[in-house]
Amino acid sequence: KCRTGPLDIVFVIDSSRSVRPFEFETMRRFMMDIIGSLDVGPNATRVGVIQYSSQVQNIFSLKTFFTRADMERAINSIIPLAQGTMTGLAIQYAMNVAFTTQEGARPLHKRIPRIAIVVTDGRPQDRVTEVATQARNAGIEIYAVGIQRADMNSLRAMASPPLEEHVFLVESFELIQQFAKQFQDKLCGVDMCMEREHGCQHSCVSTPGSFYCECNPGYRLNVDGKTCSPIDACADGRHGCQHHCVSVRGSYSCRCRAGYYLSQNKRSCTMIDYCSFGNHSCQHECVSIPNGHYCRCHSGFTLQPDSKSCRATDLCNGVDHGCEFKCVSTEGSYHCMCPEGQQLQADGKTCSKCGAGHVDLVMVIDGSKSVRPQNFELVKQFVNRIVDLLEVSPHGTRVGLVQYSSRVRTEFPLNKYHSADEIKKAVMDVEYMEKGTMTGLALKHMVEHSFSELEGARPLSHNIPRIGLVFTDGRSQDDISEWARRAKESGIVMFAVGVGKAVEEELRAIASEPVDQHFSYSADFTTMTHLVENFSLNICPEEGKGETEIRSPCECEALVQFQTNTVAILQSLTEKNILWARSLAQMTARLEDLEKQIANKK
Repeated sequence: KCRTGPLDIVFVIDSSRSVRPFEFETMRRFMMDIIGSLDVGPNATRVGVIQYSSQVQNIFSLKTFFTRADMERAINSIIPLAQGTMTGLAIQYAMNVAFTTQEGARPLHKRIPRIAIVVTDGRPQDRVTEVATQARNAGIEIYAVGIQRADMNSLRAMASPPLEEHVFLVESFELIQQFAKQFQDKLCGVDMCMEREHGCQHSCVSTPGSFYCECNPGYRLNVDGKTCSPIDACADGRHGCQHHCVSVRGSYSCRCRAGYYLSQNKRSCTMIDYCSFGNHSCQHECVSIPNGHYCRCHSGFTLQPDSKSCRATDLCNGVDHGCEFKCVSTEGSYHCMCPEGQQLQADGKTCSKCGAGHVDLVMVIDGSKSVRPQNFELVKQFVNRIVDLLEVSPHGTRVGLVQYSSRVRTEFPLNKYHSADEIKKAVMDVEYMEKGTMTGLALKHMVEHSFSELEGARPLSHNIPRIGLVFTDGRSQDDISEWARRAKESGIVMFAVGVGKAVEEELRAIASEPVDQHFSYSADFTTMTHLVENFSLNICPEEGKGETEIRSPCECEALVQFQTNTVAILQSLTEKNILWARSLAQMTARLEDLEKQIANKK
C-alpha cells in the first residue's frame, strides 16, 4: 500500500471513438489497480474520475466516495462517450471544477498534493499547452500517460517537470496493466520521512519525493518549517470574552471578574445578585454591586443612619419649589396649588384669575362642491391665520378641525397636535372633499365627538371656554336647528361665518347670543371687508345691563381675545382677496383682447 501521505488524485480518461470497447476495459482495470494501492479515506487519499471526448463528464468527485468498493462500482458503470478528443477542455475542467474545495479538494494551505493523471490514446483536437500551464501554475501536478497512438509532443506539453518522471508512453492497451505497477511506485515513491532526518518537532508528513512538518493541535508551525509554538487563541481578539480570556493549548476559556459569574454562553458575565439572597433587610430597595449590596430609598425619602430604613422628605421645605401660592408635599414629590377661583398656569407654578385667552376651539369648515378649490385654499389660510395668534399647547389653547360635505370628517381632534406649527402643517395637508352641504350632520358630529374629553376637550369644571366656529357658503341640505340648539345648551360658544349662498336664517340659528356679535356674512370670498365690523363688538356684557347672560371673568377674557384675533385675520385675508380679484380681472381682460385678435386674423 502507498502510505506516503494523503493525496487528491483525479483521473482524466480519454473515451473518444478511437478507444475500442475492449481497450476501454483495460483503462478501467488500470484505474482500479492504482486505487487498490492507495490508502483512501476522507482524511487520507481522495480520488475523483472524469472522462472526456468532445465533452467532459464527471463520473465522481473527490468528495463522493471514500471506499475502494464504491469507487470500483462507479468505474465499472462508466459508458464511453465515443466522440472526439478534447484533451485541453478536460484539463480545464479538472482545474476549474474537479480540484475545487466545493468538489472535495483540500485547501492549498494544507499542502496536500493535487495530482491529475491524464490517460489518452490519440492527438488532442484542441490546444493543451496553455491550459496545462495554467493548471500547473494552480498547483496541479500532471502525469501524462499515452497509449499506442498518442502524440508524444502533446504529452510533453501537458506534463509537469521533470518530464522524464511525468510522461509515459505505453505501446499497447495490453501492456497498461503491467505499467500500472511501475506507475504505483512512481506515484508513491519512498517514505521521505523514513529516508532522511526530517527535523520535525512534532510530526513528519511524507509526499511523493518530499515531506513537510505538522504540529499537534493547539500549536502552529514556526517560520523554520520544523519547530512548533503554542497558539495563543486569545491574541487575535476574536474570543468574545466579556472580561478575561485564558489561552489553553490552542484553545481558550473565558473567566469573569470577582463578583460576577460566567453566563450559559460561556462568554458574557453576569453580576451576582446579592439582593436575591433575601437577607439585605432594606426597607425600600436593595441595589446589588460587585462583591456586595447597598440600600436605597424611594424618591422623596432619606436613608437613615442604620443604612436600611427610610423616612419621607418634605420637598416643599427642602427645594426651591417656586409655587406662587402654596406648595403641597406628597410621597416623594410635590405640586403647586392656587386659591379658589384662580387657575394654575401651564408652568405648574403661577396662578391667574383668567386662562390667558386659552380655549378649546373646533373649526367646522364647509368642503362642499360649491366652495371650489381656490376658495377652499383661502379658507385654509383663514384657519392658519387664527392659529398663528393662539398660544397652542397642551395646557393652553387646543385646536381641532372638522370638514364636511355630504359626510363629516375629523381632520384632527383637539388632542392631536400640541404646537401651532404642527396644526398649520396639518391644515395645509387637508384635502378638499366636494359634494353636498350637510351642516346639521356636522354640528351633530361636533357636539357628540369633537368636544368630548376622549378627543381632547377639557372638563367643563376647568372653566376653559369651548368655541365652535362654522364656516359655510350655502344652504344646508339637512335640518340644523336641533343640533345648533344642543351645541349652545352644552356650553359651546358658537360663531357662524357665511359666504356666498349661505342662508342668514341658518347662520343666526347657529350663532350664540347676542346673535349679531356671533355671525357674519359676505357676498363672496373676495368681498369680506364688512365681516371685520361684526367681530369688533365686545362679547362680554357690562355688569348690570339688562338680562344678558353673565359669563365668568375667565371665559369673557378668553372670548374677547379670540374675537380680536379673528378680526385681524379677516382684515388681512380681505386685503389679499381684493388684490387677487383685481389680478383676475386684468387677466380676463387680456384674454378677451387676445380672442378678438385671433378672430380678426381669421
